[in-house]
Amino acid sequence: MRAVLAVALLLALSACGRIIPQGTTPPPVVTAPSLPTAPVGANAMLTGVAFGPAFAGLGVNDADARGALASFIESCPKLLNRDDASGLTRREDWRSACEAARSASPSGARAFFAEHFTPVQVGDGKAFATGYFEPEIAGSRTRRAGYEVPVYAMPADLVRGWPDDIPPAERTGRPPLGRYDEQGRFVLYHDRAAIEDGALMGRVPVIAWAADPVEFFFLQIQGSGRLRTPEGEVIRIGYAGQNGREYVGIGGVMRERGLLGSGPGQYSGSMQGIMAYIRENLAEGRDLMRLNKSWIFFQELHGDGPLGALGVPVRRGNSVAADPAFVPLGAPVWLELDRAEASGLWIAQDTGGAIKGANRFDTFWGAGEDARRIAGGMSGRGRALVLIPRAAAARLSGR
Repeated sequence: MRAVLAVALLLALSACGRIIPQGTTPPPVVTAPSLPTAPVGANAMLTGVAFGPAFAGLGVNDADARGALASFIESCPKLLNRDDASGLTRREDWRSACEAARSASPSGARAFFAEHFTPVQVGDGKAFATGYFEPEIAGSRTRRAGYEVPVYAMPADLVRGWPDDIPPAERTGRPPLGRYDEQGRFVLYHDRAAIEDGALMGRVPVIAWAADPVEFFFLQIQGSGRLRTPEGEVIRIGYAGQNGREYVGIGGVMRERGLLGSGPGQYSGSMQGIMAYIRENLAEGRDLMRLNKSWIFFQELHGDGPLGALGVPVRRGNSVAADPAFVPLGAPVWLELDRAEASGLWIAQDTGGAIKGANRFDTFWGAGEDARRIAGGMSGRGRALVLIPRAAAARLSGR
């Protein structure tokens, strides 16, 4: 669950899933036609890689380097034990940098990155970055008046299987998610409308109860968040799984219907504008949300931050979601954007359902109103460089 994993939140509403643990499969995504996309190839190597400028010429400041170093150290155990789908690196390439990182001082963070990494450009390097955050909404551990929205844990009957009408010869790749019905037939799992109507009530464990169905809908899009109880307890929840049904971004649907914009009768394209429409048009708003058939199941998290797809905590201003086919998860990434707050050195620690293709990123901004504001308004364009270990760069250059 980048990953939590996010025009920024509007584009997240149009296409983004959130923080997804390693080994899970993001839901299918239906994107709005106007959603910016990056060139897509099978992986970074097939897309094309060129060497970028030296690290010293990137203008990385000390504070940025210190934060990136701390997140890189957290990523190292994963880097040394997972295969890189991008084709840029091998596990052993990271060993020297990871060993050096453990003894590097914060004051020497810039020198560390300069010594151990080479910037490379994937494809044309033209970057597009949005933002995501960890929302906090009202919730309760027990069902009570005003807290009626179930926050479900993973259902025991959500499994992978092949429908009987798919011939064995056509059963390629991973089987789809679904369930076995009373007749023993494999069928699609309950969608959002069925779950909201009580299909899982009394059959699936409930972690907690949310107060506001609209706020909970947006928390599901982010994929992780916090529930604050009337007693002041904060319950952190993170992505545990998904029902296998397609994701439909309601922001894109609203735009197509002419509901978003600056004209008469239109709502702003911000999260606040979309929420305002839903609240002021209850029946239409509910129908809009139900177009998104995807439902996220949660687990309670314990620790100092939500977990990204790499399995380590994502950090405000340091962690970014990327497509692992183009960026090794755990690798440093340099973004130079038309949004100053998102420009700088990041560590790729998360993925997202809409974060697909070369040079497509989703920047993480933590929790709270400030994080919500920044993530909700984040839409940055510019260039991106991936920092790979020297050993990998030498191999790419043929030395």
